[in-house]
Amino acid sequence: MLRRHGSKPTIALWMLVAIADIAILVAAAGLMTVVLAAAGLLLVVGAIAGARQLQRRTAPQTSAVLRRRA
Repeated sequence: MLRRHGSKPTIALWMLVAIADIAILVAAAGLMTVVLAAAGLLLVVGAIAGARQLQRRTAPQTSAVLRRRA
């Protein structure tokens, strides 16, 4: 039986390779360095997501006020 190219076992194998690469990176750089870098990245992503959420929240309120007055 032949398998198609790009089948699920191939994707699973690449995921295992990616996890192994991350483990090697953590071993080389040190656990604390990787944890601090990940925490900093999460902080930046959270700040960007929060800023976008605040911008979206203010726009519908102004249009709703204009509709009520008209």
